[in-house]
Amino acid sequence: MNIEHPQTAAKDHRLPFIKADGRWISLGLGAAFVVVLGMPLLVTVLWSLVDPQVGWFAPDILPTSRALNHWSGALRNPSIVSALGLSIGIGIAVTILTATLALPTAYALAKLPFRMKRFVEVFVLAPLIVPGIIVAVGIGAIFFRLDLVYTVSGVILVQTVGTLPLMIRILAATIEAIPNDLIAAARTLGAGPGAIARYILIPLAWPGFIAGGLLTFVSSFEEFEKTFIIGSPFVQTLPVILWTYLGGRGIIFPNAAVVTFILLVPMLIVFFLAGRVLRDDVLASGMGKL
Repeated sequence: MNIEHPQTAAKDHRLPFIKADGRWISLGLGAAFVVVLGMPLLVTVLWSLVDPQVGWFAPDILPTSRALNHWSGALRNPSIVSALGLSIGIGIAVTILTATLALPTAYALAKLPFRMKRFVEVFVLAPLIVPGIIVAVGIGAIFFRLDLVYTVSGVILVQTVGTLPLMIRILAATIEAIPNDLIAAARTLGAGPGAIARYILIPLAWPGFIAGGLLTFVSSFEEFEKTFIIGSPFVQTLPVILWTYLGGRGIIFPNAAVVTFILLVPMLIVFFLAGRVLRDDVLASGMGKL
């Protein structure tokens, strides 16, 4: 009989990671963060500070002269300021419309038994599966007949198509945790669907509304494909302005860098707020259903 020494057995069955490995894991994650996020952000910062009178050319590793001309020009540019306000307004409108439309569907998926429920759950994800440009072209043909192309209303509607799936999934995960007995008791006391939604579903599902709303706003704020196909050139949001600096009129790196940071700041604020007010399980449960 082959008897294995206890120390050898313990060594063979050690955990994949132990406390001593934490330092190396932290260093690896930190290095990956610097390479993936830190370096591109650093290059973007440098491009936004390039002196337009000097430029930045090889073999210079850093700009030889730095200035705030591009920042001051962007902040005084009425098209960029207008695009920023329009992007925020469209994002708020899309968030409200998405939450309103998502609530009944999320309730049905979370609480109501019906045939082909799994098929409906997969169908809800269709706008995420199909490329956005295909969705925009298909909807654009319909909107053209309805006179919704080149309008803010058309852009809001086409963006809502893309933001609904995630909102529905997050709300469904939140509503699923609401006790059925509570809803049944409200019905017994004579509460109708409107009262149940107002006094039970919306208050108890409020964390899900916040989580889905923040993600919806960010998705709308940075949406380009659908906005460009349905609204351009009359509806100019920040991503559309950014495209003009990256390809529409030739690449203009300094201006593109400034607009990139203007796009980035609201997203950082949104995710900072999300981290302060949301529970991890709300967002994780919604993501787990995707």
